[in-house]
Amino acid sequence: AFLLCQSLSLGAADCQRQKQPSLQILPSSSVQRKPVGNSLLLTCRPDVPDTNLISDLRWNDNRNMTILPKPAGQSSPMIYTESIASGTALALIFNSLQESMAGTYYCAASYSVTEKLNAAVVVETYVAITWKDAPTDQRPLLGTDYIVRCEVTANPPATVDWLRNGDQIKSSGRYVIENRGLLIKNITEADDGMYTCRAAVMSTGELKNREIRVEVQIMPEVQPLKPVMDAVEGQSFSVMCNATGKPVPEFQWIKQGTQQNAADLDRFSVNAITGQLDISQVEQQDHDSYACIARNPAGQSESIMKLNVLIRPKIIELINITVSEDTEAVFVCKAFGRPEPEITFRRYGTLEEYSIGLQVSDDRIVLEQSVDMDKGESVGTLRISKVTTTDDGLYECIARNRGDIAFKAGHITVEYSPIFDHMKSLPPVYTWEERPANLSCFAQAIPNATIEWRFNDRRVEDLYDQNMRIENHGLRSDLIVTPRDRRYYSSYKCVARNKLGIAEHVMELREARRPDRVPQAKARIVSATSITFDIMPPPAEPGLPLTAFSVQWMEQLYDDWNRAANRTWSPDSPYIVEGLRPQTAYKFRFAARNVVGLSQWSADVYQSTPRRSEPETPRILHTPIQDEEEGNDPIVTSPYADHFDMRWSIPVDNGEPIDMYRIKYCPGTKINGVWTEMEEHCIEQDVVRMTNYEMRSLQADTYYRIELMAHNAIGFSKAAHVLMKTARGESDNPLGTTYDVYPAGFGGYSSGTSRGHRLSVLTNTPKDVTTLLLLTVYFVCSFVFV
Repeated sequence: AFLLCQSLSLGAADCQRQKQPSLQILPSSSVQRKPVGNSLLLTCRPDVPDTNLISDLRWNDNRNMTILPKPAGQSSPMIYTESIASGTALALIFNSLQESMAGTYYCAASYSVTEKLNAAVVVETYVAITWKDAPTDQRPLLGTDYIVRCEVTANPPATVDWLRNGDQIKSSGRYVIENRGLLIKNITEADDGMYTCRAAVMSTGELKNREIRVEVQIMPEVQPLKPVMDAVEGQSFSVMCNATGKPVPEFQWIKQGTQQNAADLDRFSVNAITGQLDISQVEQQDHDSYACIARNPAGQSESIMKLNVLIRPKIIELINITVSEDTEAVFVCKAFGRPEPEITFRRYGTLEEYSIGLQVSDDRIVLEQSVDMDKGESVGTLRISKVTTTDDGLYECIARNRGDIAFKAGHITVEYSPIFDHMKSLPPVYTWEERPANLSCFAQAIPNATIEWRFNDRRVEDLYDQNMRIENHGLRSDLIVTPRDRRYYSSYKCVARNKLGIAEHVMELREARRPDRVPQAKARIVSATSITFDIMPPPAEPGLPLTAFSVQWMEQLYDDWNRAANRTWSPDSPYIVEGLRPQTAYKFRFAARNVVGLSQWSADVYQSTPRRSEPETPRILHTPIQDEEEGNDPIVTSPYADHFDMRWSIPVDNGEPIDMYRIKYCPGTKINGVWTEMEEHCIEQDVVRMTNYEMRSLQADTYYRIELMAHNAIGFSKAAHVLMKTARGESDNPLGTTYDVYPAGFGGYSSGTSRGHRLSVLTNTPKDVTTLLLLTVYFVCSFVFV
């Protein structure tokens, strides 16, 4: 009306007079429909010409009760009023709408005291879609029937359907849509995935989706452990427990005897991810059963194994024994361990162990084994009947089980009566010229023997003879005899006794004499300046050996041996007289010496020296060997492919000093057993004041014939020869290259065939020319052979 008034171009005052007083409720809709739980603000504003004339502005609920404003200083009530817009409007505030708050609310006021103004609004509530039981992550167990939960509350009620990967799921077969959710029968891993629970209220148009992740869980399954596992005391131990499951299970080990978590025990560690159980150092108390438990949200599984702690063998008793000869020895060894160790014996220092029972190699020896169950000990008994002195010695007890092996040595002492076996082969004792003689006696015996000396069947101690004195040195007894007259050169008896018996040993004290004459001496090698003799020694007493030979010589023209030259040799040296004059007649005489003195001189031996002449043939100091590849020809080998150190001894010079040596060496070959030298490649060298010469620049794997002669003022000696072969390998080849030439039709050459022939190409021709020459020779030879 006011707008119409203005449109008619009436004045404002006139239009104001035309407006009717009223109350306006904002929002202006007469029905306010809101979900439960939401907040709501309704404002009542007077629409009057003069707001100052408004009084008693208020809100009344559906029971016509006035709704009060919020008390000062208190928390806000569920519903209250509040003056706004500088007191010109009154708000009705709902903090949280409840279903019970639905109804009609009235706004009332007085205008100009007498005019009553009213306005009303209807508040309607509804319950919005709410997910009551719809977890976003759900984990069903494999093989079970499972409801994917999705409970919805709404007023008006909502309808629910399901989608997977954008496709709608319908109730059929394995899927059943229920009020509580989606029932899936016999869950498989293929049912993993994202599911959509969709709720809709058709009357309100409300639509909500709930994404639910379904992850199928598989209960753990532990792979069976070995029923029994061995661990060695003092060593580390480790075992792995494996299991399948989804999600990946965690592991726990339980010591069943005490129901303790192994992870809480000293020396134990458990990897909960991999299932590995480690024991850093196994002890006896760890002997128990252990359960490996694999656990995940789907459940748990376990497997049990028994830990058998092997106690390494310990030898707890092995007592040395002493037995008499011809009795039985019982040697006992006791050992402890888990399992009970097996026990055996062996002679110390040998590898062969005695077997259980009677020994095949010696039926006097029996090995027995037993177990003392009460003490948990194993007992090994070695029985030796009719023991002999050879059974005396160290024996090793060996205790072994699956955990380890233990050793301990013990001694069997065999007592026996005294014996003098070691003295039976001793020679008599010699002395002379009243020199004191030492007769030493030692008897083998267990227990140790006491020794006394007898002379003419009387105890030496009872004779009180100052020429006989006894000195004891532990187990050895010495009788010192000073032979003042010949009666002391006699037999002496050493008597040894212990508790098992008595033994006697007779020792001879003899007078030592000088050797007899040398019966014969012959000249074996005669040169112009030296003679080598062969000397036949005179008989010698046992224990009184010859110590030297002496020779005197002079020219036959003389008769005074006082002017003779002398020389002495040890018995094992060459008997050579040197420094003689050529073409001279000599006479020699010989004598033998022992500790007493020199024998009488032998009969004279006459020998003349020849004239001066060339030296004797040198002796090459290389030992020939048989070369299997070359038949029966004796040769020497060089360890080197390209050089050889030739050595020889100085020969007899035959009256003129040797002034040089001449060495000549030539390469050669053997073809069909015939030696052929390559004269044009021979090398000749004179060597002065040396007895060796190094041959250099030789060809590898090649034969050389070596000739050696000694020279003096008269001439050259006869030549010494040797065949030398160099080693195979790389060498600087001054002669060229050696090739094996084969007849046509033969592919190779072996040491046992004569069909191929070795060809030495002796040239310093450049390589390409040499190769051409070789190929030419090869084809010509092949043609001839064919």
